[in-house]
Amino acid sequence: MTFFTQASPARKAILVLGGLAFLVGVALIAFAGFSAFSGDNEPDIDLRDLGDVPVVVRSRAPTPTPASDTPTPVPEPPLPQGDYTMIIDKLGVNAPVDTYGLDPNAVPEVPTGPGAADIVAWYNFSAQPGTGSNAVFAGHVTWFGPGVFYSLTSVTNGDEIRLLGPDGTELTYVVTDVFQVDAADPDSLQVMRATDDDVITIITCDGDFVDTGDPVYSGEYPYRLVVRAGLAETLPGSVSAGG
Repeated sequence: MTFFTQASPARKAILVLGGLAFLVGVALIAFAGFSAFSGDNEPDIDLRDLGDVPVVVRSRAPTPTPASDTPTPVPEPPLPQGDYTMIIDKLGVNAPVDTYGLDPNAVPEVPTGPGAADIVAWYNFSAQPGTGSNAVFAGHVTWFGPGVFYSLTSVTNGDEIRLLGPDGTELTYVVTDVFQVDAADPDSLQVMRATDDDVITIITCDGDFVDTGDPVYSGEYPYRLVVRAGLAETLPGSVSAGG
C-alpha cells in the first residue's frame, strides 16, 4: 500500500499518515512544508503576517541589567529528531521512529523495503515533538501484511500515545480527534499545518484497498485516517528512566 498516491500531483501530495498516507498538494508542501509546517525550522517571519509592514523605531541602547545570582532556567531539550520510539499501549505498538522528508518531486517519503511495515515516519518539514507545534507522523496500515498502524482505527479520544527518547525522556500525548479524510481532497493537507499547540498528527491509509499493480506499493487506499493528540506530560530522562 502507499500513503501518497502516484496517480496525479494532487493525490501525490496527500499525506501519508497512517499507513502511509498522506499527501500534500505538491505546491503547498514544497513551499509551506519547510516554512509554515515546520516547528523547529519555522522562519523568523510568519507568512500569514506579510501584509503587515512593521514600523522601525530607533531608540537608545537599553541600560545594562545588573547580574543576578539566580541562574536562568534551562528548558528541557526536545527529543532528538527521529531517535526515539512511539508507544501506543492500547494497540501494542512499540515502534522505532525514523526521519523522512520530501522526495525530488516534493512528495513525502515513506518507508519501503524490508522492515518498512514496522517503522513510523516523522517528517522533518513538521515540528519536532515537544517544541510547541504540530509534529507529523505516518506509518503503513498494511505493507504486504499488517503494518504498524493496522489497528489505528481502534484508537479513541483519551487514549495515550508516548514518545520515548534514548535517554528515557518521555512525552505523553492524549488523543483528542480521530477522523477520516479523502486522499484526493486538497483540503486534507490542513492536518499537516503548524499549530499553536504542542500536538502530534498521525496519518495512515484507510478505506478499501485498490490493487493498481504498482511495482512498489501494489495498490492504494482512497482515504486517510488521521489521529490528533495533544501534549499532556513531559518527563525528563532522569525521571522516566528511573533516576
